[in-house]
Amino acid sequence: MNGLALPIPRPVYAPPMATPLLILRDIHLTFGGTPLLEGAQMSVSEDERLCLVGRNGSGKSTLLKIAAGMIELDHGDTFLQPGTTVRYLPQEPDLSGFETSLAFVEAGLGPGDDPYRAMYLLEQMGLDGSEHPDRLSGGEARRCALARALAPEPDILLLDEPTNHLDLPAIEWLEEELAGSRSALVLISHDRRFLEKLSRATLWLNQGQTRRQEQNFSEFEQWRDQAMDQQALDRHKLDRKIAAETDWLRTGVTARRKRNQGRLRALHALRAERREQRRVTGSVALDAAKGVQSGKLVIEATGISKSYGGLPVVREFSTRVQRGDRIGLVGPNGAGKTTLLNLLTGVLAPDVGTVCLGTNLQTVALDQRRQSLDPNSTLADVLTEGRGETISVGGQSRHVIGYMKDFLFAPEQARTPVGALSGGERGRLTLACALARPSNLLVLDEPTNDLDLETLDLLQEMLSDYAGTVLLVSHDRDFLDRTVTSVIASAGAGRWVEYAGGYSDMVTQRGGGVAEESEIKTPLKSKPSPARSQLSNADRSSRPSSRLTFKDKHALETLPAHITKLTAEIADFEVRIADPDLYNRDPAAFAAVTAGLDKSRTELAAAEEQWLEMEIKRETVERK
Repeated sequence: MNGLALPIPRPVYAPPMATPLLILRDIHLTFGGTPLLEGAQMSVSEDERLCLVGRNGSGKSTLLKIAAGMIELDHGDTFLQPGTTVRYLPQEPDLSGFETSLAFVEAGLGPGDDPYRAMYLLEQMGLDGSEHPDRLSGGEARRCALARALAPEPDILLLDEPTNHLDLPAIEWLEEELAGSRSALVLISHDRRFLEKLSRATLWLNQGQTRRQEQNFSEFEQWRDQAMDQQALDRHKLDRKIAAETDWLRTGVTARRKRNQGRLRALHALRAERREQRRVTGSVALDAAKGVQSGKLVIEATGISKSYGGLPVVREFSTRVQRGDRIGLVGPNGAGKTTLLNLLTGVLAPDVGTVCLGTNLQTVALDQRRQSLDPNSTLADVLTEGRGETISVGGQSRHVIGYMKDFLFAPEQARTPVGALSGGERGRLTLACALARPSNLLVLDEPTNDLDLETLDLLQEMLSDYAGTVLLVSHDRDFLDRTVTSVIASAGAGRWVEYAGGYSDMVTQRGGGVAEESEIKTPLKSKPSPARSQLSNADRSSRPSSRLTFKDKHALETLPAHITKLTAEIADFEVRIADPDLYNRDPAAFAAVTAGLDKSRTELAAAEEQWLEMEIKRETVERK
């Protein structure tokens, strides 16, 4: 072996031992003059559990449509065993032309299929079959489409992002249903936990070609990284060879002209190979623009309740959010996650209770429906807000094209209407808009929708390094486990309970997932974790009394000026300590500035907390 790394072989078609039901071989397809698939392969056998992965725009959905017989190829072969039934779930199902959800599902049944299974699946997904398709939400339409694909129990199920717009109970139910299905599965999903539970093999689509690994998705990322490293090494070797041959061309053309002509032709062939060799797609450059530092206490919610039409959405909920906390909100669709988020951030006023926001908050919110995006505006106009060709990112001016490239947009997309972008592209555009604005409180409502796995990795790393506070609504269990320090979960009937740790920690403490509302348990940890500070007994004993004392009133009048003074002192200390020569020039002055900065920061945190306590007390007294 001589210590040399073995090269990773080029992708070849290698069918499994079982008889394939479906074969795609040497698939070529070009869209708009750009090759999308160049020799892609796929084989699906009985009882297959295959996940199809790749970057947004790599052609995963197109390959699945080819497998479903919906797209005509430029070149390649497709084979389907006679009598094999295939059902395909698109990302955006079309329910038009049907009077009810049941009629839509029943239209997918074939001769001999169980007619009662359509109604059974709809009931399992919380629908009664009488719903009119035009009045269904995105999640409800997705459930109908899933029921239509599952009802015939086909030989092959092709599922494109089946968990999109589903809540956690529906995702967990779907996992159990698919795990017990007799159908062969081909899955596209950004939900890691979903893929890990269901896959047995992984097909990686990259640069128009496919590589297959006969292992669960949990092994994919290490395998992919090794392959990418090998590709980078191969490109480097080819570049060096081209450079050496180019140098020979400049200096040694004269002797042995026939031999030289052969080398010249070989050099041209190398250059052609390099031109045709696709570069690895870059990564999104996610970095949130930093705002000023917020106060230590960010949000104080005490006994808040909110009802609509007499139905409680939030009932007697209290929490304290401190700077640096990353909190996830989970629950079924309709439980009130967005309502609770709006209550905590001051967008909505509670019917009962108080919410006090800390000082110096700079809030940036990302909504789950991308409603802030005008479909008729161009990508560049959305980023610059129609003001020329530059965008302010964290107070620094950048050309919009350069900032677009950070989020994997090509320069020619600058004038593309937002309405023409894919779901993943709209998700990246929303992130680009949000992260350009300075913030110390990020409010993210379903930020993972339509993002590919690599972008999710980068978003998770960005949130982990983010110096501010994060409030996050998500149905992605793996993303929650990687990101949050505590979880606020719906317990039904407007009740919400906070648990230390990520989603898996919540399940352990609660004794079940978000669907286990009837058997909810008190969190195992009654005391706060280091990441999440709760009120101590001393704090509770100092809660608002029935009236404001003279001392309380004096504090409310004087503390704002004191906070402003301390903030100015801290800014002055930070300017002085930023001098790179201060320590060498005057070590004693450096020590004094450092000590003063620490002292002022401690006093500021105490003053802010005292002011919030007094403000809560004042609001409570005034409500009586």
